Amino acid sequence: MTRCKRSGIGKKGLTKMKLHRILPAVAMVALLPSIGLAQEADTTPTNEDIGFIFTTFMFLVTGFLVFWMAAGFTMLEAGLVRGKNVTMQLTKNVALFSLAAIAYYVVGYNLMYPGDGWSIDGVLGAFGPAVLEPVGLEGAEPDLTYASVGSDFFFQLMFCATTASIVSGTLAERIKLWPFLIFVIILTALIYPIQASWKWGGGFLDGMGFLDFAGSTVVHSVGGWAALAGALILGPRIGKYKEGRTVPMPGSNLPLATLGTFILWLGWFGFNGGSQLYMDTAGNVADISRIFSNTNTAAAGGAIAALILTQVLYKKPDLTMVLNGALAGLVSITAEPLTPSLGAATLIGAVGGAIVVFAVPMLDKLKIDDVVGAIPVHLMAGIWGTIAVVLTNGDASLGTQIYSIVVVGIFTLVVSGVVWFILKAIMGIRVSEEDEINGLDMAELGMEAYPEFTKG
Repeated sequence: MTRCKRSGIGKKGLTKMKLHRILPAVAMVALLPSIGLAQEADTTPTNEDIGFIFTTFMFLVTGFLVFWMAAGFTMLEAGLVRGKNVTMQLTKNVALFSLAAIAYYVVGYNLMYPGDGWSIDGVLGAFGPAVLEPVGLEGAEPDLTYASVGSDFFFQLMFCATTASIVSGTLAERIKLWPFLIFVIILTALIYPIQASWKWGGGFLDGMGFLDFAGSTVVHSVGGWAALAGALILGPRIGKYKEGRTVPMPGSNLPLATLGTFILWLGWFGFNGGSQLYMDTAGNVADISRIFSNTNTAAAGGAIAALILTQVLYKKPDLTMVLNGALAGLVSITAEPLTPSLGAATLIGAVGGAIVVFAVPMLDKLKIDDVVGAIPVHLMAGIWGTIAVVLTNGDASLGTQIYSIVVVGIFTLVVSGVVWFILKAIMGIRVSEEDEINGLDMAELGMEAYPEFTKG
């Protein structure tokens, strides 16, 4: 249908025309599209079309909610490091997300979702770049029972990038930029997709009945294991542990860290809600709303547990513990946010919050320096959340859950450790003592600390 040119009639001319002459013409113009469509083939969408549309839309919306978590990790880390290292954390987070996007496209997506193209059946996926449907689905035969490839790729990429963000915070304030970014490429192109294919790609763990709804193990514990391997090889920050005691190194900006936590809390609704994978029926939509509610209350349970425990143990509440308690609650519910009741979800999250309060000083006793507390939050609470699936989901087997945790943990820890050792031998992974004392912003980026941040 061609576009109509403007008639050139002004307001004054229009008022002089009689309405009974205008309305029939307007009605005829409005009916023209319907007349044309009636002469063509029926294009009324089927139920499958509608399901495809709504599920695709869900992936896009929940995907950009998970993308917003990248901002949350960035703000959280920038707030919890000292002022002389803030710009480095900002740089690392922008770079790691960008590298993850390319690495997952070039290698990771097909390695994680090989379909029938496994290189080693159930163990190693397919090698090759991700390929989207043609423009307008021209000549394509999409699977209308699911969603578009583009939306699925976009959604899954956000989970891959989240894994890399977890590693960033643990190793802050003493790792070189470029070795870290090389590790991110390997993590997002190979390590994460390979183990994720074992569950979400239909691999051998999935065949055994392993249940991990949105990734307490597949995403969060993997990031935690990779971070732990790096922390063990990298060593603690200078001055962190002296004469058997732990020296506090306060973060630069707690309001920023709190903002980062709330951004992560918001993004988690997409993280868990989108993992329902379908929005094509009333039942699926109801389940998504249930997942949102359980995700929220688990975070609340984790925050309150940390608040109360720090008051009891230290006589004063600790904000950073409360922030990490909320995040641990979110990680804990991620393995199964659908089947628990609101009460059970709250308790599962509360246990996650308690884990943080006890695990942070335990790591300090072991002299494992985790700047932002990512190992307790993502690794330990991730393990708890994966085990907790058996409490509310009758299809879960405790033995299978534990076996899968161990398999994924050993694979990630060993491979990550090997990569870190190789990087250390070839190019070094830690900055010099002088550069660490002066701060990575100056040493690695040539910048002074921002004046609005407290220098440390």
